[in-house]
Amino acid sequence: MNATTKGTVRVGRRRVPLTNPDKELFPDEGITKAELVDYYRAVARVMLPFLHDRPLVMERYPDGYGGRPFFHKDLPDYFPGWIHHRQVPEQSGTVDMAVCDDAATLAYLANQACLTPHPWLSRTDRLDQPDRLVFDLDPPTADAFETVRWAARELGDLLTGLGLRPAVMTTGSRGLHLVVLMNRRTDFDTARAFARRVADLLAARHPDRLTTAARKADRGDRLYLDVQRNAYAQTSVAPYAVRARPHAPVAAPLTWNELDDPELGPRHWTLRTLPNRLAEVGDPWKGLGRCRRSLITARRRLDALVEDDRSG
Repeated sequence: MNATTKGTVRVGRRRVPLTNPDKELFPDEGITKAELVDYYRAVARVMLPFLHDRPLVMERYPDGYGGRPFFHKDLPDYFPGWIHHRQVPEQSGTVDMAVCDDAATLAYLANQACLTPHPWLSRTDRLDQPDRLVFDLDPPTADAFETVRWAARELGDLLTGLGLRPAVMTTGSRGLHLVVLMNRRTDFDTARAFARRVADLLAARHPDRLTTAARKADRGDRLYLDVQRNAYAQTSVAPYAVRARPHAPVAAPLTWNELDDPELGPRHWTLRTLPNRLAEVGDPWKGLGRCRRSLITARRRLDALVEDDRSG
């Protein structure tokens, strides 16, 4: 169902308001707010498992992707009462944050010109215990995707050797993300320290190509293995989220075999092409929820690898 001319659009049992449906959020492509709403309705089934029960930061572009954005953490007073939310402790107190638990909420956020939802890495009942790790492969230049592809293979093999089940996705920006699902039995400090040790080990094995240096001035022409987002109150771009880039690229989950596709790039799929991909090949991450792992064994194996590298 096309939402273009409707003042409201039905999503499940809800009537979601649609204001200024013809407003162009990606003027170069003629992509309107109504088309953004339709896109998120189309991908809601596969996207919602990665948003459900998580505090959400909304990256909003009321003047289109080329305009000035703002990141909305707190739940605005005018949001409807049926949208779920959670009081989240912060250093300065608490903040009431939106939680996207259904397709109607996803459509409502799109109508608010939220191009990109950024969920927490933990769920509302255990905010200090993450259930996913994210490794961001950030290339030195936008045209260095072959290095990103190679690094993803190396990191994926390392994580698999530790007994984990990493998944890979394009970011819709410059690089790739590797995502590891965990069983929520560790805190953020432990998870982040583990991710950093993994990145440090891989960078030490390939010091001419990889780095964990946070300062750009220290990276040179090496790919940055970024694990900084694995911390309390940090977020990661959601799978299937639209990015504020030319042509409306999306963060697209991949199968590992797709890394071999010479046509693949970080912005390979867009708002207009991703629904057809789902229709043709299905969800590349189907069944990923069954791949949750504990870090206990992985940490022990990592200790052994680090010791082997030192002694070798």
